[in-house]
Order: sequence, then structure tokens, then C-alpha cells
Amino acid sequence: MKYVSTRGSAPALDFEGVTLAGLASDGGLYVPEEWPRFSEAEIAAMRGLPYAELAVRVMLPFVEGSLTEDELRGLCQRAYGRFAHAAVTPLTQFDQQHHLLELFHGPTLAFKDVALQLLGRLFETFLARREDHLTIVGATSGDTGSAAIDAVAGRAGVDIFMLHPAGRISDVQRRQMTTVKAPNVYNIALEGSFDDAQAMVKRMFSDGAMNGRFHIAAVNSINWARLMAQVVYYFAAALQLGGPDRKVAFSVPTGNFGDVFAGYVAAQMGLPIERLIVATNVNDILHRAISSGDYSAGTVEPTAAPSMDIQVSSNFERLLFCEGGRDGPALAAQMQGFDAARAMQLTNAQREGAAALFTSARADAAAMNESMRWASEACGEIIDPHTAIGLHAARASGLAADIPVVTLATAHPAKFRDAVERATGQRPALPTRVGDLFEREERYDTLPGDYDAVAAYVAERATAVS
Repeated sequence: MKYVSTRGSAPALDFEGVTLAGLASDGGLYVPEEWPRFSEAEIAAMRGLPYAELAVRVMLPFVEGSLTEDELRGLCQRAYGRFAHAAVTPLTQFDQQHHLLELFHGPTLAFKDVALQLLGRLFETFLARREDHLTIVGATSGDTGSAAIDAVAGRAGVDIFMLHPAGRISDVQRRQMTTVKAPNVYNIALEGSFDDAQAMVKRMFSDGAMNGRFHIAAVNSINWARLMAQVVYYFAAALQLGGPDRKVAFSVPTGNFGDVFAGYVAAQMGLPIERLIVATNVNDILHRAISSGDYSAGTVEPTAAPSMDIQVSSNFERLLFCEGGRDGPALAAQMQGFDAARAMQLTNAQREGAAALFTSARADAAAMNESMRWASEACGEIIDPHTAIGLHAARASGLAADIPVVTLATAHPAKFRDAVERATGQRPALPTRVGDLFEREERYDTLPGDYDAVAAYVAERATAVS
């Protein structure tokens, strides 16, 4: 399996190469040269498999040439053996049409664990082969940071520098990062928004002074290996609801478009998906892009769903590439125009291609709170603000009653206990495995929203490879 850049001028790489690279050298994102595809019979044969074995079946075509089936199986068994639920991503039911896919049973209580527990082991495997050292630089709007840190803390050959927007994530999210004491973990509270942090990470990948000294890698969903692992739970949910003989729709709360793009990948692989619903909060660039073709960045508005407080969605570039004829140079020009103007219109091909599978919805604070109350009062389910936004979009979708609609539950409600309590009157407790979180000492540094300051901080602490 070879991977190409969405911007067309970076060299094609194998799976090991794209895992360790993250962002392509031309500033683009890697996607497979072609989509592997399963027949309906092959998908039906996956029914009833344990999650780790299902993951092997789904991901094996993507790792061809870099991992054997047995190597991949060993990595999956170790990654998903750390989850608190035997099903890894269990499916529960709201009512006759609506279902909840619980993605928060990993060690940091968020969907990011599903991918990052595997990614940490992939890094370790590939680095050992190369006798290399990796400097991971990432930006988090809340959950990626803690999941990535947990996945690589204490692992040989890796340092991790994680930027989060100061004061714009929940106290649980922050503490899950800043209370980790491993010597290879560095937390940075950046004065600015998540978009500012993400822009700095991207700039560091193209900074010759930095990537000439350090082997810099990504754990955000710009890293293909992370996105690949998220494809598996779409298959898991659809198979439980009658797939491939029955189509299923998914409602995905998303800011950076990675989680919902994994659903797009599942559809390209042959999984019958009726609809992918892109659910946003008031930071609604994705809703505007899907519904009207208007991809223009506004000012980030802080909300009670901080992981979605994003106005530049990195993974959307992958969809624009795939539905725009896979024309790398044309997309590079389009994205350069966006970088300059902070606004662009999707082409007719991009809009029409997206409309074949995607719809979108926007939820303000009132709609988000109403969804949390409905889940609690009508169904006895306590959900977090991000999941509530997905549920609002699912219930407003207007899909036929015989189409199951699965809302992705992206975080445990206890990660956002203040917002949940305001909406429902119930304060969710942290699971016992993280119950002492507020007794642990924090460790992080606050830096100004200045690239040079961040680059200097990393350069003083990272391990040079050349």
C-alpha cells in the first residue's frame, strides 16, 4: 500500500513512512493511493468477531508491506486490552431508531484512545526497526493531548510536546495531561486558541531549522495511522445493526473532521452507510462548508464543547482532495488561497461529491443542553456536551424510521461534569480508574502565542537526531 499527498508534490510513502511522517513534506495530508474494498460477503464474515480481530481485518490492507498480519494482531490485542469494556466500543440504544456508540472506555475516557493506543505501539515498533528517535509535536482542543500522552508516556525513543489553548479546555482534560510525570512528556499551555496551536504545529513541520535537527511526527488526526484506526468502529457498529444487509447512518460531533472522515473511508471500503451527519457547535465552518460550500474561518467562540472550538478543520482537506478529482496541484493552490484569505468556496465537484454522503447540522448552547436533558430524562443516559451536539443532529436528520442512526459518544460525561450538571442537574462521577485525578500534582509551562517561543522551548528539550 502506497500513500500520496493531497497536495501532489511530496513523495509517495509506505505505511511505516506515513506513520512516522504525519504531515507530508509539501504541507499536504497523506491518503491511500487507492481505497481497498471489501465485498458484502467479506463484510458479513466479520460479524461476531472480537474488536481486536475486527480491527485486524479492517486495517490489514492499509499496512501491507509494513506489518505482517501477526504483527498487526499483536499490536491490536495489546492496544485494546487496556479498555474498560470487553466490547471496546459498545453500542447502546436510545429509542427505536437512535443508538449510541460509546467510544470512551479507554484509559483517558475519550474516543481518541481507540486510535492512539494503537498509534503509540506503532511508533515504538517502527522506531525500534530504525533505531530512530521521534519528537512528537501536537495541538489539542481537549482530548487528543491526554490520549496521546498516555499512549507514549515512558516509551523509549519518543518525546512528546503537547500544546493546549490556555483556559479553554475542561479541568479534567487539562489534568489528564498535566499530571503525567513521565520524563518524555512536555505540556505547553499556549496563550491563544486551538487554531493558533494547530497552525504552530503545522509550521514546525515545514521549518527547516527544526526538522533538520529533530525527527518531528504528528499524533493529531493529520496522521493517517490514527485516522485508519477510527475506521474500525464504524464497521463494528454497522455489523451489530444488520450491516452490510442494512444501511446505517452516523451522526458525528466533529471540529477537525477526522472522526467523520473515518466514516467516509469505511464507505469507500464497501460498508453500506446511508448518511454521515457532520454535527458542529457554533464554530460551524464545517456546517457551512457542507450545506452551502462556504469554507470561511471566523473567530473561535469558546463553548461548553471545547474539543469542537475549531475554525480550521485540517482533515477537511482529505475530503476536498478525494471529491475534487484527486488533483494535488489544484488543491495545493486552493488551500494556499484559503491560507491567505481565510476563506474559499468549494468547487462544484467538491460540493456535489460531499453531498452524496454528507449532511450537516449546527447546535447552539440551548440545543446542546436540550439534548443532554432528553437523553437523561427520556432514556436514562448521561452524555457529554459533544455527544449531545451529535445527538441533536441525529434527531433533526429527518431520516426514514427504518434507518438506524448511530451517534458517536466521543467522551465520558465526567470529563465535562460542570456542563452536564448545568444541563441535567446530575454531576457525573469520574470512573474509579481515574478517581484520584484531582489529587495529583500538575506540571506544565505557559507560553505566549508566538511561534519562535514555542520552537525554542521544543529545541531546548527535544533529542536531536542529526
